[in-house]
Amino acid sequence: MGFLSLNSSVLFISQRTVNATPWERTVYEGCREMPAVLIWYLGLQFINMFLGIPANILVLWLIRKNKGDSSTSDIFILHLAVLDVLFCLIPPLELANIVFLTTSSTWYVLRFFYGMKDSSPLFLSCICLDRYVAVVHPFTFTELKDRRHRAGLAMLVWLITLAYAAAKCVGRIVNFEKVFTAMILGAFAFMVFCNIAILWELRQSGPGRDEMHPVKKRAFKTVLIILAIIVFNYFPPVALFPFQHYFSPDVFRCYIHYVAFGLMDFSSSIQPMLYLSKEKVACPGCCHTNVTHLQ
Repeated sequence: MGFLSLNSSVLFISQRTVNATPWERTVYEGCREMPAVLIWYLGLQFINMFLGIPANILVLWLIRKNKGDSSTSDIFILHLAVLDVLFCLIPPLELANIVFLTTSSTWYVLRFFYGMKDSSPLFLSCICLDRYVAVVHPFTFTELKDRRHRAGLAMLVWLITLAYAAAKCVGRIVNFEKVFTAMILGAFAFMVFCNIAILWELRQSGPGRDEMHPVKKRAFKTVLIILAIIVFNYFPPVALFPFQHYFSPDVFRCYIHYVAFGLMDFSSSIQPMLYLSKEKVACPGCCHTNVTHLQ
């Protein structure tokens, strides 16, 4: 993610961030003395692939199946699921690149997908915005309930995502890491704002908590879950990377780097599982299963 600068006296600091030369060793060989977190990261990526791909495909199927009775936020959840399916396809290439390959060409492909994953909080922010308007500004929400507005916003987010991923793919843009920092911190601040605003609105809906409108309760729970995803999955890189100079280069490269990105990438599985945890799915040939609708 680009929080790291390439120094001529260092072989490399972050393969995920930049291409470094010479490519004499694999990433795994560079961390041979401390491989535990790197092995954990690769294991988590494959869990992400085997769990995230079917979970996100099921989310896409449910949204299509329930198209006539879906939440206004489902359009953003759909696009987020598509993005996560694409990202969950890369672990085999990532394993080969980290353990076996010394070429720099495959890092261009990986960095493009990393850039797509970096931008996923933008879709989460859109979900929060939709819930915020629904609860705090219900009349405006009613006027803007036409999904064409949301489709246009989703397309704008995709344009930003692809532009960001392409720029990250180049890997040599000066201070490009600041874009990611600003994006994550901005999304985090926006989640907090939505959360506080919806909570305040809930407090105004009646003298007792039991009198709060159930739709507003559900909206608040949705934003709270998304905020938890942001804190757990996306905040670690922002919290850890600015303090890279407090760690030795080897510890940061082999431990901190993969802990932060492992947690962030695993959101591709956590997000659809949270969606499925409340949705009722009628499986062909099986009993009723309670599975999530973030609405």
